[in-house]
Amino acid sequence: MSILRVFGLLIALLFAQSAQGSDDSVLTVMTFNLRYGTADDGYNSWPNRDHLVMRVFRERDAQIIGVQEALAFQLNEITAEFPHYAVIGVGRDDGKNKGEYAAILYDTRRFAVDTSGTFWLSDTPEVVASTSWGNSITRICTWARLIDRDSGVALYVYNAHYDHRSQGSREKSSQLILDRIASRAHDDPVVLMGDFNAGESNPAITALLKNPELTHTYRSVHPDETTVGTFNGFDGTSDGEMIDHIFVSPGLKTIAADIDRTNDNARYPSDHFPVWASFKLR
Repeated sequence: MSILRVFGLLIALLFAQSAQGSDDSVLTVMTFNLRYGTADDGYNSWPNRDHLVMRVFRERDAQIIGVQEALAFQLNEITAEFPHYAVIGVGRDDGKNKGEYAAILYDTRRFAVDTSGTFWLSDTPEVVASTSWGNSITRICTWARLIDRDSGVALYVYNAHYDHRSQGSREKSSQLILDRIASRAHDDPVVLMGDFNAGESNPAITALLKNPELTHTYRSVHPDETTVGTFNGFDGTSDGEMIDHIFVSPGLKTIAADIDRTNDNARYPSDHFPVWASFKLR
């Protein structure tokens, strides 16, 4: 990494932190694929890295977090460590607590929930555990309308996990989510984030960016950066594509954004890097 790149990251981080400290209109959100906690990952199994996940949560101190692949026990561990977070979401296998969540965690000191839900990325989005479009694994999107306790400003948050194999599923998932955004009950700003299993040039992502409702937070700050891989396979690799994204309404001015490459002697919190963004909410 070049000296200029390091310097730029430090400036962005310091700016975001100072802005948060002086202006409570600044909001930080993060998307983080946790890697499901029962995976037989040996050295990288959940008990060997959960402390690093907690470190990311503690140091980033985001007010809204979208997690993917989370199992119920992982969410319980996180909220036990950070009781100011509440969880929105259900397990994808039964609509209750079985299987992976694409959960939204929000800081209850900052936000209240107006309404929320989960829909399945399929032709029958209200049918629990439904699959379509060539994906064999159930895929979901969790959403919520959150209201800032101090200002009363509301925003819609969507957290999705797209299929890793079916391109048709990814493209149709984007269209379904765009339809849901267009039909939301209130004309509030939008945050869409998640593990999209698709790089920036993938039609599933370009479809989102063609929509006037959405801008890419990372590219708003780093338009020319090329080291953007967010799947690291537990080895810190950054030379792939950015597949974890945060999009926001154009009215939410992004002031800082980056990929969090936290590690401890080359042990990583997950096989994905977290991605975060800070922007003005009002």
